[in-house]
Amino acid sequence: MTNASAAGGMLDKLNKASSAEDFFAILGVDYDPKVVSVVRLHILRRMGQYLVGAKEEFAGLSEEDIAARCKSFLEQAYADFLEKSPLDERVFKVLKDAVKPAEPKTPQLITLTTLK
Repeated sequence: MTNASAAGGMLDKLNKASSAEDFFAILGVDYDPKVVSVVRLHILRRMGQYLVGAKEEFAGLSEEDIAARCKSFLEQAYADFLEKSPLDERVFKVLKDAVKPAEPKTPQLITLTTLK
C-alpha cells in the first residue's frame, strides 16, 4: 500500500464513522460514556481542528503513524473536555459569540436648543 492510500485508509475510516463512539472504537481510545454523551460534538470538533492543522504532515507517513497521530488528536480533544467545560473551550461560533463584549454605546448628545 502506498503512503497516499495509507493516509486515505485511516482518514476514510474516520470519515465513514457515524458517531463519536465509532471514532473512539476505530482509534482504540478509552472513554467514559457519560462524558462523551454530554460533549461528543465538542470533542469531534476539536479533533477536527487538530486534524486540519496537521493534515499536510500526514504526507509520507505509514498507516500506523497516521492512526497514531489521529489517536493522539482524539485523546487530546477528549482530555480538553475532561479538564474544562464546553463554555471554557468554546469550539462553536455560538459559544464564542455568547461572550463577546458588548460594543460600547456612544452617548448621544442632545443640545439644549433641540429641546425647545
